[in-house]
Amino acid sequence: MTHPPYLYPGYKSTLLRAPSREPVMPKLGPDGIELTSPVFGHEELHPMDADLTRRHAGEPLGERIIVAGRVLDRAGRPVRGALVEVWQANAAGRYAHAVDRHPAPLDPNFTGAGRCLTDDEGRYRFVSIRPGAYPWRNHPNAWRPAHIHFSVFGTAFTQRLVTQMYFPGDPLFAHDPIMQSVPDQKDRDLLVCRFDLDTTEPEWALGYQWDIVLGDTPMEA
Repeated sequence: MTHPPYLYPGYKSTLLRAPSREPVMPKLGPDGIELTSPVFGHEELHPMDADLTRRHAGEPLGERIIVAGRVLDRAGRPVRGALVEVWQANAAGRYAHAVDRHPAPLDPNFTGAGRCLTDDEGRYRFVSIRPGAYPWRNHPNAWRPAHIHFSVFGTAFTQRLVTQMYFPGDPLFAHDPIMQSVPDQKDRDLLVCRFDLDTTEPEWALGYQWDIVLGDTPMEA
């Protein structure tokens, strides 16, 4: 598994944030870092945090979806009690964020963020709205494929994976530098969920399955 490089010229934001010098080793040891970092506990979560469609007074606009899967290690063992966070654009391709100036409508009933803890089998499940594509000014006529951002925390704040999940058959894949920054096609395929009829709920929501394998799922560039 080859992760995207920190510096990928086609993805212009990496020019600003990729490290240009050798890392400076912190004076704090691992225990000290964990003591000074945020702590996430079970009491911080609410059962409704995993349903992005029921956070406001009304129903959000768009195609309701269920995204479910497992967080696993490379040996296929479930990762229990991992904090999984998601954030995404709405059905029109706009984030509920002050810096997003895409001239698409905001949805007052959708803010696009959720979280949950994996169960004993490493399973997570979110209910959401399928996000729309959006322009991002990285290059002329640049559009991001529909995607959901995922963040997975381990047993400490210093253990974190940030990645993106895409939907099958998107014609924008070949034109997206973030997707193309993953060198091998087989690794890019790991970022694409699959439609699953068993996860789909009749007359309510389409279902998708996507597993996150720590060490194999490409991290965000």
